[in-house]
Amino acid sequence: MPRYGPPDAFETPRFSGPRTFMRLPHVKDLGEVDVAVVGIPSDGAQVFRNGSRFGPEAIRSASVMLRNYNPILDVDVCERLSLVDYGDVPTVPGSTADSLERSAAALAEVAAAGVVTLGLGGDHTVLLAELRALSAVHGPLALVQLDAHHDVWDEYFGQKLFHGSVVRRAVEEGLIDPARSVQAGMRGSLTGKGDAALPVELGFDALSSEELAALGPAAFSDRVRTRVGDAPCFLTFDVDFVDPAFAPGTGTPEVGGPSSREALAYVRALTGLHFRGFDCVEVSPPYDPAGVTAFLAANACFEMLSLLALRR
Repeated sequence: MPRYGPPDAFETPRFSGPRTFMRLPHVKDLGEVDVAVVGIPSDGAQVFRNGSRFGPEAIRSASVMLRNYNPILDVDVCERLSLVDYGDVPTVPGSTADSLERSAAALAEVAAAGVVTLGLGGDHTVLLAELRALSAVHGPLALVQLDAHHDVWDEYFGQKLFHGSVVRRAVEEGLIDPARSVQAGMRGSLTGKGDAALPVELGFDALSSEELAALGPAAFSDRVRTRVGDAPCFLTFDVDFVDPAFAPGTGTPEVGGPSSREALAYVRALTGLHFRGFDCVEVSPPYDPAGVTAFLAANACFEMLSLLALRR
């Protein structure tokens, strides 16, 4: 039986207790742990609207509504997995490079213990800290990226570390294998025609939002599984993947994306992959007054945990 899990919602009300993810115990001892939920509160690399440093807190608060059983995937997440909230890793306001270094060092302890990480961002640069920690254990990972932006621009304002360049940095550092990776959901205006070709030039299979909609979840799932195979895999979910009508609380909203229902279906379709880590990033509570973005993010994280539970 798993050692760690949430309390019974029929015994203790959801609004009680400290705000951990799914009301899981806050645990640093990684013995008998399958998954550690980790907050990475950093937003110094956003180029438009900030505030995602408060994203982990908001996602945790929304997650109190989650229960154990996923009826669509027919799996009891907490029956199959031992889950803890590891708390937040260190970040450095005002220095993205230092923040990534400290976060990666803390995450390395989790990865070295063989524990799967579920990161709560934070802007998308936190992905670099996660991949640095996990690739040191598992080698280069396949990346499945659900996002309105490809994040492979080279630099902003003469600087290399921004949320729009994080995936290019990961390729350059050898943290991911583009030949086994898929990006999906990209849309919106670009600086020039050549921007759309940047992912393919790096070796990614890149699907625009229109191409993804034409495929649908089932065909998308087949395409990803063919591409990724049995490679260790990381799923990164930028909440701006979802149309801002359903997820307004984010730093760089792009209209024309999937609904929350459709977005969860794309996550849910990724069964059978060898996931070693997940994240949900770019939730900005100051732009999410009703909390709908945080609720979506919490549920996306639950679907990720369900994918892992099914494989276990």
